[in-house]
Amino acid sequence: MTLPLAQPQRVITLDDGLTLRAWDAEADLPELFRVIEESCAHLRPWMPWVAQHDFDRTTEFLAGRAGRWASGEEYSYAIVLDGAIVGACGLLRYEDTPADTREIGYWLHPAATGRGIATRAARAMAEQAFRLPGIDRVEIVHDPANVNSGAVPARLGFTEGSRRPAEAVAPAETGEIQVWYLRSAEPTG
Repeated sequence: MTLPLAQPQRVITLDDGLTLRAWDAEADLPELFRVIEESCAHLRPWMPWVAQHDFDRTTEFLAGRAGRWASGEEYSYAIVLDGAIVGACGLLRYEDTPADTREIGYWLHPAATGRGIATRAARAMAEQAFRLPGIDRVEIVHDPANVNSGAVPARLGFTEGSRRPAEAVAPAETGEIQVWYLRSAEPTG
């Protein structure tokens, strides 16, 4: 029997040198900034925050992680492969998110794609979410044109849910979002 957690684990050790760990605002700043810099062209089509990427915004992002973690609003992790940051993932709760639901988000450095890293990270995030009190559903939301992002929930056995209109705020976005969901009683692939 898996016992509930008040908060997700701060460090999650997976297989093949892959670890998810809570951000360290000061220590992670130089490496995260570099990883984002190297990933801008890869991320820009789908992630609107990349258009405003700079050192100060990366500093702000990291500085806010501890407070958001403590409030339960967001649990964000560095995706670390063989000791190097290769991306980020997390469990999010937006203002309009039902209380029993968390959204999983993720992105990777382009050199880390195609190796199952996002899938393993998302699986770990779903497992952590379902150990939180009162969480019965996790979602992954992406633009339908971002087929690589959509392959992750498909591999994990999420149900393809609704599509709904959304403001296109990144260059490749279509103005629609695809919602995938998994209930706590459903196993991840």
